Amino acid sequence: MLYLIGLGLGDAKDITVKGLEVVRRCSRVYLEAYTSVLTVGKEALEEFYGRKLILADREEVEQEADNILKDADISDVAFLVVGDPLGATTHSDLILRATKLGIPYRVIHNASIMNAVGCCGLQLYNFGETVSIVFWTDTWRPESFFDKVKKNRQSGLHTLCLLDIKIKEQSLENLIKGRKIYDPPRYMSVNQAAQQLLEVVQNQRIRGEDPAITEETLCVGLARVGAEDQKIAAGTLQQMCTVDLGGPLHSLIITGGSLHPLEIEMLNLFSIPENSSESQSVDGLRT
Repeated sequence: MLYLIGLGLGDAKDITVKGLEVVRRCSRVYLEAYTSVLTVGKEALEEFYGRKLILADREEVEQEADNILKDADISDVAFLVVGDPLGATTHSDLILRATKLGIPYRVIHNASIMNAVGCCGLQLYNFGETVSIVFWTDTWRPESFFDKVKKNRQSGLHTLCLLDIKIKEQSLENLIKGRKIYDPPRYMSVNQAAQQLLEVVQNQRIRGEDPAITEETLCVGLARVGAEDQKIAAGTLQQMCTVDLGGPLHSLIITGGSLHPLEIEMLNLFSIPENSSESQSVDGLRT
């Protein structure tokens, strides 16, 4: 059996009891290490699970999946994923590969950012399509995701923006020369995402388009959701450029414009202070 097991969002103890029981009896246990990360490292997981883990990077999962599936028809193999196992299409591909090989599989679900985002007080029913914001480079500055933001806004729906992470990435030079030298991990912050969004807004204005959001659009920044030091901040898109939410992982929400009274009341708990003595009410923000 191939088991795909969600680890939740916080630390080693967020795995379900069911998932932990499976991990402890499997012959091999892989830890997917590129779509997301926990607040603790591999060693902490191994200590709590009582098992050695095999790190599986993007190349291993996408190009050498047969190594993961080897002997899974005659023994139990576990594949651990931060959040929920089906939060990324890569893991659906692993299921399809297993099925073609006649290997049975089972998914053990857990919390992911897709549902834990409700911690900020915005109602999950009011979210539209999720988008990903990637790191821009000097030569690659995609804006296509913004069409989905605009569509959500037109429907009065919030947009969850998943922010880019770069783990075990190679520079173009090292890639061309075939050198197995990797850049340090990078995690996009709410600040960086907001700055890129503002540039998209400016570009659309220059082209004479209606960007659907402005510097004053109400947004919510989230950091380390599910961890003990989780942080949430509600304010304008402009404020998101400078708010300090600490270390990774970050997510950003662009609100849909029309908020339910309970959503407004909840977001006021997380309003970004204008100064040390007072905070700006969400009611007063232009959405």
